[in-house]
Amino acid sequence: MKIAIGSDHAGFTLKEGIRELLRGKGYEVEDFGTTSDESTDYPDFAAAVARAVAAGAAARGILVCSTGVGMSIAANKVRGIRAALGVNPDEVALSRAHNNANVLTMGAKYTDLSTAGELIDIFLATKFDGVRHARRVGKIMALETESVSPAG
Repeated sequence: MKIAIGSDHAGFTLKEGIRELLRGKGYEVEDFGTTSDESTDYPDFAAAVARAVAAGAAARGILVCSTGVGMSIAANKVRGIRAALGVNPDEVALSRAHNNANVLTMGAKYTDLSTAGELIDIFLATKFDGVRHARRVGKIMALETESVSPAG
């Protein structure tokens, strides 16, 4: 399985650790940056990872910033992406099983490498339940094609 990863400067150190964890488990990893802890703009890296996942160039994506929230917001702007902020094992499992999340975001300020590894293992191993959840995910995806009219 190919995994796309990325971070901004605040998530750089955790992202580097995640890359090595994934490679150690035999995953193919494409690292979209950043390459240092110098200040960067997280939407640039969120977009790169999200586009790779949406295009099918990577099976899943993992993004890290200070809180994980900015990365989640930015990645979810790309059609076909369902990015979920992972805080605990149950949330991560449910984001896959119920929402078919294809990008996991994490906050380096709140997540150590050991916890990140546990969350990632769950994210990569958990299958989408489908059935009643497929209808709901379909409705989420339909929202991507809506246009919004200005208020009259």
